[in-house]
Amino acid sequence: MQRKPLALGVFIAVIVVAVQALLVPLFAGPAANLAPRDLPVAVAGPPAVAAQLEAGHPGAFDVHPVADAAAADAAIKDREVYGAILVSPAGPEVHIASAASPTVAALLTQAAAQLGPQVPVRDVVPLDAGDPRGAGFAGGFLPLAITSLLAGVLVFLLVRQRAARFVALVSYAVLAGLGTAAVQQGWLDILPGGYFAVAAALGLFALAVAATMTGLAAVLDKGGLALGALVVFLVGNALAGIAAAPELLPQPWGELGQWLPIGAGASLLRSVAYFDGGGSAFAVTVLSAYAIGGLLLTLIGRRGLASDGVTGPQREEAEPDLVAAV
Repeated sequence: MQRKPLALGVFIAVIVVAVQALLVPLFAGPAANLAPRDLPVAVAGPPAVAAQLEAGHPGAFDVHPVADAAAADAAIKDREVYGAILVSPAGPEVHIASAASPTVAALLTQAAAQLGPQVPVRDVVPLDAGDPRGAGFAGGFLPLAITSLLAGVLVFLLVRQRAARFVALVSYAVLAGLGTAAVQQGWLDILPGGYFAVAAALGLFALAVAATMTGLAAVLDKGGLALGALVVFLVGNALAGIAAAPELLPQPWGELGQWLPIGAGASLLRSVAYFDGGGSAFAVTVLSAYAIGGLLLTLIGRRGLASDGVTGPQREEAEPDLVAAV
C-alpha cells in the first residue's frame, strides 16, 4: 500500500521538473536573444540610404521611406515606426521614441554613432520624467496581471451564480482600472496621459485576464484555471516583450505575444499613456475579444454552480438567468 504514495510522489516530482525544464527556455530564451527583427524604422533621404540600411542589416529592419522629418515624426507618434534615420544636406540625424521602447531607443542611439561623429539624436516621445528608464512601466504592469488572474480564480471559486460572477468581474475591472491609474499617476507619478483614458486601458486589460480565467473555469472546471494560468500568464508574460519590444524577440514568438492579454495590454497602455491612443486598435481588439469571450463563457458555463448540493432543475431555478434577461 505504501508503494502508491511513493509512486505518486515521484510522478509529481517528474512532472514539476519537466514543467520547469520547459519554463526556463520559455523565459530565458527570448531574453537572451534580443535583436532587431523586421523592426519598423522610418528613413528620410536618398533611396540609397534605405538600401544601405537593409543591406547592412538583413532582416533587422522594416524600412518605411518618408518624405521628411515631419512625416517621420508623425509616423513615430502614430506608432507606425519606432524611430527614424534622416539624411539631408545638413547631415544625418536620428529620431527616437524612448516611450515606445527604451531598448529600441538605445539601439538606434548606438546606430547614430555609426553614422558619423556627433550625430544628433532627438527623442520625439520621451519617457515620463518620473520613470526615466521605463522600469516603472514594466514593474507596475505585472502586478495588475497577477491580481487580475487571482480575481478571476476567486470569482470562480467563491461566487456561484452566473449573474453574480458577471457583476463581480465587471466591478473588479472598473475598480482595478481606476485604482491602478490613481496609484501610478497620482502616487508614484510614473505614468503620463489622461487619467480616465489610462484607467480605461488598465480596466480593459484587467477584465480580459479575469474574465478569461473565470470563463475557462466555468466551462472546464479547475482544468480551465490551469489552462488560463499557463496561456494567459506564464506564456503571455514570457512573450509580452514589455521591457523590450515584440520585434526584438525571436519570431514568431514576439508576434504571438501580442495576441495574448499581457502583450496586448502593455501595448495598449503605452499607446494611451504616451501616444494619445495611436496604434492601439489591434490591442483593443485583442483585449476586447478576451473580455467578451470570457464573459460569455462565464454566462453559459455550468461548472461550479452546484456546490451547495442543488442540482438539475432546482439549480436552474435557484440562479438568475442573465442570459435570458439579456
